[in-house]
Amino acid sequence: MQKKNYLLLSAASLMFFTSCSKLGALSADNFTVTPNPLETQTGTVPATINGHFPEKYMKKKAVVTVVPELRYSNGTIAKGSPATFQGEKVAGNDQTIPYKVGGNYTMKSNFAYADDNKAEMFLTFDARIGKKQVLVPEVKVADGVIATSELYKRTVTAANAAIAPDAYQRINKKKQEANIKFLIQQATLRKSELKNNSVQEFVKMLKQINDDQEGLNIENVEVSAYASPDGGFNINDKLASQRQKVSEQYVNKELKKIKMNAPVDAKYTAEDWDGFQELVKASDIQDKDIILRVLSMYKDPEEREQQIRNISAAFRELADGILPQLRRSRLTINYETIGRSDEQIADQIQADPTKLSIEELLYGAALKGNGDEAEAIYKTATTVYPNDARAFNNIAAIEYAKGNYEAAKDYIQKAKSVNANLPEANANLGMIALVEGDVQTAEQYIANATGANGLAEVVGNLNLAKGNFAQAEQDFGEIYSNSAALAQILNKNYASAAVTLKNVKNPDATTEYLKALLNARQGNTTDASEALRNAVKDSFFAKYAANDLELKNIAK
Repeated sequence: MQKKNYLLLSAASLMFFTSCSKLGALSADNFTVTPNPLETQTGTVPATINGHFPEKYMKKKAVVTVVPELRYSNGTIAKGSPATFQGEKVAGNDQTIPYKVGGNYTMKSNFAYADDNKAEMFLTFDARIGKKQVLVPEVKVADGVIATSELYKRTVTAANAAIAPDAYQRINKKKQEANIKFLIQQATLRKSELKNNSVQEFVKMLKQINDDQEGLNIENVEVSAYASPDGGFNINDKLASQRQKVSEQYVNKELKKIKMNAPVDAKYTAEDWDGFQELVKASDIQDKDIILRVLSMYKDPEEREQQIRNISAAFRELADGILPQLRRSRLTINYETIGRSDEQIADQIQADPTKLSIEELLYGAALKGNGDEAEAIYKTATTVYPNDARAFNNIAAIEYAKGNYEAAKDYIQKAKSVNANLPEANANLGMIALVEGDVQTAEQYIANATGANGLAEVVGNLNLAKGNFAQAEQDFGEIYSNSAALAQILNKNYASAAVTLKNVKNPDATTEYLKALLNARQGNTTDASEALRNAVKDSFFAKYAANDLELKNIAK
């Protein structure tokens, strides 16, 4: 009997010491992960873990470190931020978990995304009681990863790179001006005035326009006659009218000589106070500030003149230097220069592109879109005009569209060697960085792309990659692209996304995949399935769709 009691006591003691030396397993029921399934956010996979140690679990001398791990199907293991917990008799600064009642805790982690949308999240445990290491089995707590936001790396490949624009304008408005001065109180055209350079250039331009009606087109000739503001208004009104008349007669005579029909619009200003003020401002007359103040204070012409005459020294300077310049007629030819038509530029490119300006070459290339023909013209431009960076950049944009990113980089460097500050070149380096998933570098380049042509779309793609979906949608505006649609889907603006996807100019597998996602989110399984079948013809999406938790219930 004594031996039997001893054995029972020994078994009880063994059970007691064994239970004191173990912590036991935890289950998935002890943990809640948000979100579940996990979802990407700006290149990471964030997770909030709410855990619970059950009652009588955390031994009083135990220390447990919880280590989250995200295990991808490609073999990559991303570790999250660990957290350590301790029993009531441990002297430490970690969260204490009471033995009798247990305790709750919250952990936050950000896992690096490993370009794999299939993963499982586990919690592993580093545990000891006193100095003794004890085993706590790992626990699977969540699945992942919904990586829809990372699809920007696919959508950006179909985005438009920045094309450096040409400045070609077929029709340009021009002016040719001439000034005829008159003596005080006179309206006679003096021969010396008709022989001055501005009048001779005026006559020469009329003849040139008449001789080259294919390249030049006259709109009208304006005649504006003036009298200086000194003297009485009635006299000046009559004088200015006479100056208009003789100037208009002169213009009509010159037009008749060359048998040219052009409208002549004539007018006169009796007292040219505006011209007077401009000349005074530009002068170095000692009292000009006083004169300008008088002009602002007095609106009555006679009062103005009297007040200015009172400044005797200044008035003498005005009479000698300013007023004679106001006794004049201004003749203005308003005409247009007419450049080569689209057909003429195309023909000249074939015949001899060296006879075209750089603007005409860039314009001619733009007419061909972004294909091989355009690239050939841009390459010609780099040969004929090697010191213009735009053609190098635009070749890079075409290489980008083809997916030849290294070739694009090479041409961008050539562009920057000519013009280091070309904004389109920096924008395109930013776009390439986005394709490569390097958002930080992309942001640095795009920050130096102020003023670039097409910058709104570039910035939209940057904000899409940064997770600023509402801002990205705003940046894209009326642009119908895969990136714009992805921003709208992620911003839950499904109605706009449907319109965008319908209007994508060159739809591809990415377009179809986005249609599948959009329809799946709205519960349109039939439409989602049809779009998905089109998308998985692309090998990337065939693999991606197999693990996409957003489409797990959509038939392929």
